[in-house]
Amino acid sequence: MEKGSRIFVAGHRGMVGSAIVRKLEADGYNNLVLRTSSELDLRNQQQVENFFNSEKPEFVFLAAAKVGGILANNIYRADFLYENLMIESNVIHQSCIHKVKKLLFLGSSCIYPKMAPQPLHEKSLLSGYLEETNEPYAVAKIAGIKLCESYRRQHACNFISAMPTNLYGPNDNYDLQTSHVIPALIRKFHEAKETKSLTVEIWGSGTPLREFMHVDDLADACLFLMLNYDELEFVNVGVGVEISIQDLALLIKKIIAFEGEVTFDSSKPDGTPRKLMDSNKIRGRGWRPKIDLGQGLAQVYEERFLSEAK
Repeated sequence: MEKGSRIFVAGHRGMVGSAIVRKLEADGYNNLVLRTSSELDLRNQQQVENFFNSEKPEFVFLAAAKVGGILANNIYRADFLYENLMIESNVIHQSCIHKVKKLLFLGSSCIYPKMAPQPLHEKSLLSGYLEETNEPYAVAKIAGIKLCESYRRQHACNFISAMPTNLYGPNDNYDLQTSHVIPALIRKFHEAKETKSLTVEIWGSGTPLREFMHVDDLADACLFLMLNYDELEFVNVGVGVEISIQDLALLIKKIIAFEGEVTFDSSKPDGTPRKLMDSNKIRGRGWRPKIDLGQGLAQVYEERFLSEAK
């Protein structure tokens, strides 16, 4: 991939896509092909075909997806399954038809069975039952992996897949109805501090363990894989460190300087009890994350809430 190669970043306004754009631009890639969802509906087969006919991208980062937290995944099950299947199917198929030199598909750690051995290894895919609340999204992402593998096997397409751990960072979604845990907690604690509330209530027991990675580290890994990885099997991308939801909440409470109490509503779902990625494959090739969780959370809070208030 040369600095002047035509590179399509699908989903460039989302958290992951925008981080990939920042990384590519910072590293001197100067021929990016970008479209908003209003300009190009990736769910629409004809629009995607027309786009590839006219723009002829040489490389594709497939970061576009319909995403959300436990609540959104559980409520909008059909939407999460249908829209993600359509997006990935259209982009991957047209990338094959138009002989894209390389495509990187981005999945999610939720592809693994709920009770898979920890840390989660690539070999555990399809070895057990998925977590019920996000099963449709997980099925769609598994289909994306298998599309990349199948097009590689049948048509010799250089399509690869990366499965990131839980992400946070700039351009995250802070809607409490549809967001993931970190932006939801940051918003809850910030609003509680602003309104001088005495308590913040957290969904679930607080006991599940999660691994979190700053999205800029993922973008760095995506470029690394695009330049250095050309194999059939997908690759986990994580930091190798986990934290309980309770300890995460207390860390965010400290960063925001909220002085009230934290309570947990155990009647709400926890999701998967533990989800740590085995990232030895990418680490064995020389890639390492750079951003510490505390440092990253403080940076995100500063950018999202404090800078807006100034």
